[in-house]
This record gives sequence, structure tokens and C-alpha cells, in this order.
Amino acid sequence: MNFLSMSYFTTVARERSFTKAAEQLHITQQTLSASIASIEEELNCKLFIRQVPLKLTYAGEVFLNYTTDFQKKYNAMTQEFYDISNSQKGVLKIGITYTRSRTIMPKLISEFQKIYPNVEIQMIEDTNDVLHQILLKGEIDLAIANFPKKLPGVELKDFYREEVVFVISKKLLKNLYGANSSDIITNLQEHNDFSPLTNCPFLLISREDVSGRIAREFLSQTISSPIVKAQSSSVDTILELCIENVGACFLPEKLILSSLNQREIDNLEILHFHRDSSYMIRFGWLKQSYSWSMVSNFMDLAYKLYT
Repeated sequence: MNFLSMSYFTTVARERSFTKAAEQLHITQQTLSASIASIEEELNCKLFIRQVPLKLTYAGEVFLNYTTDFQKKYNAMTQEFYDISNSQKGVLKIGITYTRSRTIMPKLISEFQKIYPNVEIQMIEDTNDVLHQILLKGEIDLAIANFPKKLPGVELKDFYREEVVFVISKKLLKNLYGANSSDIITNLQEHNDFSPLTNCPFLLISREDVSGRIAREFLSQTISSPIVKAQSSSVDTILELCIENVGACFLPEKLILSSLNQREIDNLEILHFHRDSSYMIRFGWLKQSYSWSMVSNFMDLAYKLYT
């Protein structure tokens, strides 16, 4: 047994699938299965219940606790020696939500690679809640996420404030309200009065997304029975449906401005609708005996580009 085989095990434990884990690790499923079987033989215990999805046995849960701790220490050791040798290489694992990844990571990684060409950026894209969990397990070096509360053993640093805005196409607004469209927009801007929108169709992001929760909370307070035309976990899909005049939605403003060209933006009404519709995006990383310089270098560049 070695650190590589333990890394294989933690990936399978996280993905609950040999197929998905093998794809992520860039190895064959046969190689991965053989590695897990070798660990089980050495420990004389079955680590997984072979079902779909895979399930950890009690022995697997115990082994996962040990491998998580070993990985944290191994990663810290490896990164410290990168700095000692001044090699400026390695793999920097960043956890970020799908939406935020599309909004900020392409430019950020491009600029980071110009400065540190030998550092590979490995992105793990998932919901905020999952990112919190894998950060605590030491599976990522840095999370860029919404942290509504402090997590034990995690350092937090403010990055930027993200605001959810109300979005509706001008064409849909005109089709619904005709000559009254301008009055409705004025009412929304000045008083946040959404009551005239009872017959307006809405598009909702899933509850796992912060903007999805904000939208539902706000609509429940203002419209008793909103007309929901579509729900999706994909913010990109909801934005496209909005552009196609299917319904109005609530989305992070940064995503809209980074995803659309000026002509598309001009065809939308984008309104700041509520004082509680913004939240802080923070960097989060584990408190440990040694912090890799690349983590702080990445954060410093992100501040430079986006604040």
C-alpha cells in the first residue's frame, strides 16, 4: 500500500463509482479495481459494497478517515518541499461552483499560467455544500464559495460580493404588459413591488444554488402562487431560456455580464431587487502547519483581476 493507492481509494469513495473515479484519475477501470482489491487483500477487509452507487462498508469508513488524514499531511509535505526547492510546480486543486467557474476561472487560470506555467490547476466543480465537505477532507487546496458560517479548521478571506438580480427579456415584458411595461419596471425599481407580476412566468435555479434559494424566498413573500415554467440546476440553461422569452429569473449579475454580449444585455431588463439579495464569496483553505505559497499566489492574482 502507498500514497497513490490511498489516493485511488479516496477518489472512489468520493465518486461512489469505479467508472467515474477512473475517468477522473485518467487510468483504466481495470487498474483501479485491481488497486482497490489489493488494498482489501492487504487489510483483509472489504471496503466497498459493490452496488450502484457504491457504498462504503464500516471498514471502508474507518479506512477513509485514515487516508484523509494521510493525504492532508502528504499534500502539506509535498507543497512545503516545492517551496523549499523553489520549483514552482505541482497541482493546485481549486473547488468552485459551476456558475462561478465559468464566470471567473478562464481569465484567472490563463493569467496564472503565464506566471506559473509548471503549476497545473485542477478544478473540482460542485455545489457550495459539497465544496465545504471536500475542503474539510483535504481533497482541495482552496475553495471559492459562499460560506454562510465559519467551518472548524478553515481559514476564510473575503473575495467579492455577488448580487442576484431580477432578469426579464424586454420582449416578454411587452408581450405580457404592453403599454404598462414601463410603469411596472419603474415600480419594481423604486419599490420592489412584484405583485403585478402574478401572471409572469418564472424560471428557477435548483435550491442547492444560493440564487435559487434567494429567488424562492423572495417569491414566497411577494407572489402567493408564482407560475414556474422551468427549473434547472444549470444557470446557463436558465439564462438561455430567459433570452428566449420563456420566463423571468433571478441570477448572479456577474454571470450575466460575463456570459452575454452587449446586444443580448440590451434586450434584457436587469433590476437590483432586494437588499438581502447579495452575499459574500470567500476563499476558504484548511488551517495546517504549512500553507503552500501557490495558494496565496492564486488568491493575490484573483484579487488583482476581480477587485
